[in-house]
Amino acid sequence: MGRLPPPRAFHRRPCLPAHPGVTVATVLPLIERAISVGDVRRLGRAAHALLVKTALTHHTLLSNRLVELYATLPSPAASRAAFEDLPHRNAHSYNNLLAALSRGTATLPDALHLLDAMPASSRNAVSYNTVISALARHGREGEALRVFARMARDTGAGPGSKSRGGKNVAFDRFAVVSAASACAGIGAVRPLQQLHGAVVVSGVEVTVIMANAMVDAYSKTGRMEEARMLFNQMGIRDTVSWTSMIAGYCRAKRLDEAVQVFGMMPEQDTIAWTALISGHEQNGEEDAALELFEQMLAEGMAPTPFALVSSLGACAKLGLVTRGKEVHGFVLRHCIGSDPFNIFIHNALIDMYSKCGDMATVTAVFERMPERDFISWNSMVTGFSHNGQGKQSLAVFKRMLEAQVQPTYVTFLAVLTACSHAGLVSDGRRILESMQHHGVEPRAEHYASIIDALGRNRQLEEASEFIKGLSSRVGPGTTGSWGALLGACRVHGNIEIAEKVAESLFQLEPGNSGRYVMLSNIYAAAGQWDDARRVRALMKGKGLRKDQACSWIEVRSAKHMFVADDTSHCEAKKIYEMLDKLFDHMHIVVDPIEDQLALC
Repeated sequence: MGRLPPPRAFHRRPCLPAHPGVTVATVLPLIERAISVGDVRRLGRAAHALLVKTALTHHTLLSNRLVELYATLPSPAASRAAFEDLPHRNAHSYNNLLAALSRGTATLPDALHLLDAMPASSRNAVSYNTVISALARHGREGEALRVFARMARDTGAGPGSKSRGGKNVAFDRFAVVSAASACAGIGAVRPLQQLHGAVVVSGVEVTVIMANAMVDAYSKTGRMEEARMLFNQMGIRDTVSWTSMIAGYCRAKRLDEAVQVFGMMPEQDTIAWTALISGHEQNGEEDAALELFEQMLAEGMAPTPFALVSSLGACAKLGLVTRGKEVHGFVLRHCIGSDPFNIFIHNALIDMYSKCGDMATVTAVFERMPERDFISWNSMVTGFSHNGQGKQSLAVFKRMLEAQVQPTYVTFLAVLTACSHAGLVSDGRRILESMQHHGVEPRAEHYASIIDALGRNRQLEEASEFIKGLSSRVGPGTTGSWGALLGACRVHGNIEIAEKVAESLFQLEPGNSGRYVMLSNIYAAAGQWDDARRVRALMKGKGLRKDQACSWIEVRSAKHMFVADDTSHCEAKKIYEMLDKLFDHMHIVVDPIEDQLALC
């Protein structure tokens, strides 16, 4: 934006209207109507032409409303031109142009320049609030807080405060809400505490909206004690107040306190239920999340799309496909998802069915989607990849590129994994080389997938040389690559390379017990029992233990989990009796070598 001309010091003699019947009272409603309905092209131009014909452009009120009308356009050019034509400018004039310049990221620097250049007498709370909220909205929270600090000084509420032009700027709730949002966005605790203090010192009445913004900001910055203290001081609380506390406790992994606050609510609405369900699902309490979802339905509450997404996420993590189908059926019966959140529900369904291995249903859901985003495509590519259908994953990836959807690093990781599992080494190399063409820099995990592909294809020496060349590019990130190669050595029984690879892994990950266990198992599979026991002893000496593995099965929408030699299940006796019968039917012949293998 060019330098703004200074306000004119002279006053034009008002020209008499060329059409005596046209007055301010005639034109103003026309401009107001154009602003209210957003009709700049027809009503707005007609009003502007009428102002010019009747020589009413000298009238400050009408000209200001014209600037405000053009400020509704995507580009600030027309609003800026109307501002430049103003014979007299007041605070309303500058604030209208500030609003136009604050709409887009590209013109935010112009808005900041205008805030500095405008006369001090015209700079008021609206000026500051417009710029602060725009900066926070466009992800420039740090600058928003700096402008707020300047505003606080001008109000006399901050350190080094002073009056500008003999006039203090009013300190209001809009600035507080925008500044609190900025603090929450970047996790700025100290500025948030200073904001809170400035509000108290200024004597401004703390409204529910202001208190909610600060409670939410405190909770998002992990300061739950301050959030609870402010929450307890609120004389009036609304749904946002309660939900902010519930969500904050969930983020802090304090689920018991979240449930406690939820129980204290005078009336539990769908937003609060959603926050509680999502909090449990995101904190690994999937069973509790599904139980809460069922309670919500039992209470007669209509679940929000976000609650459905969380419940589907819980089903996906637990592998409960039957329960997931029940949620899917609920969505279809109640026609949920016909709003803008529709795509989120579809994506959650794709993720759930993929993780449960039902790729036929995944394909049906995907093909019926009215619209798709990059998450939809990524989920399809990843789903086929994780379910061992490499060629289908590559086919979806090709369709994704044909649809001109930009792949992400997740997309490439999934498709490279698919190439590895399907033994498509050349395709994997080609895709890895194409990543930078799509603006994605390969990461350590992408290289690890290629190493895995080479290992599965018995190209162990080539894989080893490939890893050695990676250290200059990804550094310690080669851990995953060495791990993939060690796994390949186990599959192909290559002890010589396995020993070299394990030595590198022991240096990179001295506390990873899985690496020691794998090398021990490689020795055991080759019958080198002394070496296997030596590695186990080394592992024991370092105080490392292998994590206990488990498996689970879904029966009648309930999950049953088991570990080795488990007797804790309520029907363990019947289960073992059935296993004995199955063993009899299978006529198992014990391998003497496996009988010695007490390592896994």
